[in-house]
Amino acid sequence: MNTLAKRVVRLAAMTVGLAGLLVAVNAVPGAATPSSPPPGFTSQKLAQGTDMSDGTLPIKQGLDIVVAKITVAPGGFSGWHSHPGGAIVVVQQGEVTLYTSVGNHCDVTTYTHGQAFVERPGELDNAVNKGSTDYIIFVTFPGVPVGGPSRIDRPNPGTCPGV
Repeated sequence: MNTLAKRVVRLAAMTVGLAGLLVAVNAVPGAATPSSPPPGFTSQKLAQGTDMSDGTLPIKQGLDIVVAKITVAPGGFSGWHSHPGGAIVVVQQGEVTLYTSVGNHCDVTTYTHGQAFVERPGELDNAVNKGSTDYIIFVTFPGVPVGGPSRIDRPNPGTCPGV
């Protein structure tokens, strides 16, 4: 058998062997990944939501990241505010009506249980509970100045009448 034929046979045998190994590993439950976390490791999901907004947030090394659970009673509101590095919000319970001042007009969006959204850095917002139960949100604030506040209170911009 010439050298080229030997190489072709060797390559075919290796391909069949690797394919067989891949099938075997995937056919045996738990062979590829452990069925449970290793001892001493626990994880508790606090909230999960589908992102309903567009865009992303910049994350910079050397700044703080803050995580908060926020509860607001029916009729309550956050007040006008912004976040230095933005916010990633997941609605765990209830509904949040978000008023966003954009230039000289107001955007109004309602988010419900299982939804998520992003507040961009410096964006002026007021989150209102127009529902009949408390809303509970889990929020991650990236880009917070070290040791500084994750929220900056702002005056009413006057672009969202009645809010």
